[in-house]
Amino acid sequence: MTDRLEEYRRKRDARRTPEPVPRGRPRPGTGGRFVIQQHHARSLHWDVRLERDGVLVSFAVPRGLPRDRGRNNLAKHTEDHPLEYLDFAGEIPAGEYGGGRMTIHDRGTYVTDRWRDDEISVTFSGERTAGRYVFFQTGGKDWMVRRMDPAEPGWETMPETVPPMLATRSAGLPPDDPDWGYEMSWGGRRTTVFVSGGRVRLHDPDGADVTSWYPEIRPLGEALAPLEAVLDGEIVAFDGAVVSADLLARRKQPRDSAAARRAAERTPVQFLAYDLLWLEGHSTVELVRYAERRELLEGLSVAGGNCQTPPYFPGGGDFALEAARSQGLPGVVAKRLDSPYLPGRRSRLWLEITV
Repeated sequence: MTDRLEEYRRKRDARRTPEPVPRGRPRPGTGGRFVIQQHHARSLHWDVRLERDGVLVSFAVPRGLPRDRGRNNLAKHTEDHPLEYLDFAGEIPAGEYGGGRMTIHDRGTYVTDRWRDDEISVTFSGERTAGRYVFFQTGGKDWMVRRMDPAEPGWETMPETVPPMLATRSAGLPPDDPDWGYEMSWGGRRTTVFVSGGRVRLHDPDGADVTSWYPEIRPLGEALAPLEAVLDGEIVAFDGAVVSADLLARRKQPRDSAAARRAAERTPVQFLAYDLLWLEGHSTVELVRYAERRELLEGLSVAGGNCQTPPYFPGGGDFALEAARSQGLPGVVAKRLDSPYLPGRRSRLWLEITV
C-alpha cells in the first residue's frame, strides 16, 4: 500500500520544523474537514487542505479563494499533509521547506460534490468561507479554482479603476468650519491603491498602472491580507524635510538620465492613505460620508513601513493651515464631513487652500 505521506516526510526535518511529522502511515477516516492557512512564506499564499482518505489533499492558492464568480484563481497541487495539520499554526524556520509564518485563516467542514483526478467540487461550511468551489486541473500540478455560487448579498466586484475626486481651489477657509475636515496638502503624486489577495496594484490619476514604479508599497498587500480594499492617497518622497514631487516625477521617465532615475529610485517613498473607496465587496464612494470613510480607513491600521494614514482635523481650519505652514507644505485640503466621493469630478465639497 502506498504511503501518501512519503513526500511530505521527505521534504521536512522533524528535528528542525515545528510541523507535525507523524511516523506511521495514514489511516483512512470519515473525511469532510478542511483548513485554510495563510502562509507568509517566500511569497504570501493560502494553503487549502481537504481531509480525504486519511490525509489532507492540499493546494497552494497564491491569491486565496475567489470571493465572486468573476475570476478564476491559480491553485498549485502540493503534497498530501497529515491530519494533524488541521490545527497547525506557527513559524517554520528560515531555510526549511515552506519557511515562514503560518496562521489559520479558516476551518470547518465540506461536502464533496464531485471528486475526480482532474476536478474536485466541494461546498465549504466554515467561519469565513462558505459556498461551492471547483478545483480543476489545467496541466501538471497547475490547477485553477472558481467560485460556483453567487457571492453574498450586496457583494460588488472590485472596480478595475476609480478616477480620483478633485478639489476646487479656494482663496480661504470655508465659513462653516465645524462642518469640514482638514487634511494636509502633501504635494505628492495622487495614487489609487487596489489591495486584493495579498497583492497591490497602483494607478495614477489617469488610470495607468504604476505598480512597478513603487516596489516599496508592495508590502501593504501582505500587511492587510486577507482584506480587500481600494484606497485613495498620495505617493510622497521625503528629500530631507521637504516633500519632493520632482523626485517622484523622475521615476521611470525615459527622457531623464540614468543617474537622475537612479537618484529618484534611491529616495524613499511612502503611500499616504486618506480615503477608502471600496471595502470587502462594498463600494463606499456614494453612500458613506467622508467622516465615516475616514473612520473605516483608520480601522484598517494602515501604518508603518512605507505606508501611513495621516490624521485629519474635524473643524480647526486655522490650526490645520498653521500646521501645514510649519511643516513647509503647500497648504490644506478641506473636505465636507458629509461629502460622498465623486469619482473623476471636481467639486466644491472639497477645497484646496494654499498657505
